[in-house]
Amino acid sequence: MIERLAATEARYNELDRLLADPATLIGDYSVVSDYARERSQLEPLVEGYHRYLKLSEELADAQALLESEPNADLRAMAAEETESLQSQLAALEQSLTGLLIPRDPRDDKNVIVEIRAGAGGDEAGLFAADLLRMYLRYAEDHHWKTEVMSQNESGIGGYKEVVLEIRGRGAFSRLKYESGVHRVQRVPMTEAQGRIHTSTTTVAVLAEVGTVDIAIADKDISIDSFRSSGAGGQNVQKNETAIRITHHPTGLVVTCQNERSRMQNLETAMNVLRARLYDLEMGQRLGEQDAARKSQVGSGERSEKIRTYNYPQSRVTDHRIGLSSYNLPAVLDGELDTFIDQLALNEQTGQLSAAPVDDHSDD
Repeated sequence: MIERLAATEARYNELDRLLADPATLIGDYSVVSDYARERSQLEPLVEGYHRYLKLSEELADAQALLESEPNADLRAMAAEETESLQSQLAALEQSLTGLLIPRDPRDDKNVIVEIRAGAGGDEAGLFAADLLRMYLRYAEDHHWKTEVMSQNESGIGGYKEVVLEIRGRGAFSRLKYESGVHRVQRVPMTEAQGRIHTSTTTVAVLAEVGTVDIAIADKDISIDSFRSSGAGGQNVQKNETAIRITHHPTGLVVTCQNERSRMQNLETAMNVLRARLYDLEMGQRLGEQDAARKSQVGSGERSEKIRTYNYPQSRVTDHRIGLSSYNLPAVLDGELDTFIDQLALNEQTGQLSAAPVDDHSDD
């Protein structure tokens, strides 16, 4: 960390020199603006680094006094100061570590959570419903707003697929670790002999984006209407209000039939399509930048088994970090922060160790 901070200070000083150089100021205004913006972004790090060096020096003096001072009262004062400085340094180091980590541009965005039943038939669909409830409770605990955007029920209380929108500050920064395959091990209600079955459900967490973030050309998509399916009764749509959008360049297909009007379903489907396309774009971009650090917390690929929910043992295990909880009901009730906090910490550690020191020697 110290090496990165020293490099940051060197770059900050170089920007100071460039911005004070008349040749720079009479040059390209956009370059001057970029330099000023970069300097502003680096300033909190440099200030923190200077404070870190000052506290480290004070700590060394206090420790030296503690070791050499014959007077017991002065040694006690030195011990108290040493403890205080160590605490301040630990807190400052944690803060600086956070500032050094490249920020994911999606972290503050709302999210679209897609939950799909995988292997296991009806049991997988029931587990999809359990995961939906888990994320709804987690969102409720964090005072986020939720809305089911689309659902395809399995008929026995489960889902073949359900799409959930979660709106709230920092939603993506927390829930992005949920992408992957979730595995459940339990005795299905329909199992007469009490045998444990293993089923899987896939979760995809997408950052919600607008038309500015992702532009979709009309020529790249085709839109089909069809009649919404339902369980019958007065709510069955007689008109073709359901929407299916096919994005030809990627082959992505999005359907929506939850809303009562064709336009509402179209708007919802377009939102989901934009989120999926943005996810593809960011995945490619980040994949080029951080392939080395993905092994720290797992790649988050949809095919990767990330967590197992074992009912007989009341155990939930996250395979990316080797962490287990033996309170499965609490986890399914939305208590996910133990896992998410550790996953976030591991990702930060990996990013910090893998990130190269920037080289601006060509400026």
